[in-house]
Amino acid sequence: MSIRLETGDTAPDFNLPAAGGDSVSLDQLRGQRVILYFYPKASTPGCTTQACDFRDSLDSLAASGYTVLGISPDPVSALAKFTQEQSLSFPLLSDEDHSVAESYGAWGEKKNYGRVVEGLIRSTIVLDEDGKVALAQYNVKATGHVARLREKLAA
Repeated sequence: MSIRLETGDTAPDFNLPAAGGDSVSLDQLRGQRVILYFYPKASTPGCTTQACDFRDSLDSLAASGYTVLGISPDPVSALAKFTQEQSLSFPLLSDEDHSVAESYGAWGEKKNYGRVVEGLIRSTIVLDEDGKVALAQYNVKATGHVARLREKLAA
């Protein structure tokens, strides 16, 4: 199991392909507060709910100085389709080998329909302007997560 990040930890660097064809690196985001949310699979009910909640809250999050990025093990083509179908206006990044999820503690054993499996653990990591972890949440529930996060961040 991956080691989970805690407040004050330096966020691991990454460079991942985005649904739009570009790549996004953590280095490009220095100076910004960033919400990284890890989700298991595009176009599934829980992941759609969570993505749409982020989409619908994007203006208030941006007004509070946050940039939102979604990360999943889906290929870029699935992310592009999901982005289009749900009119998502923030980047979705492809972590097919789940190396970034592992480095952030968002990959490991979890229960899925009563069975223990290895996979992506729905997680949200908030980074400060210096790339340090300001908040790390693991095993979050998709429904209502963004509202709870906004309350915690006062966004």
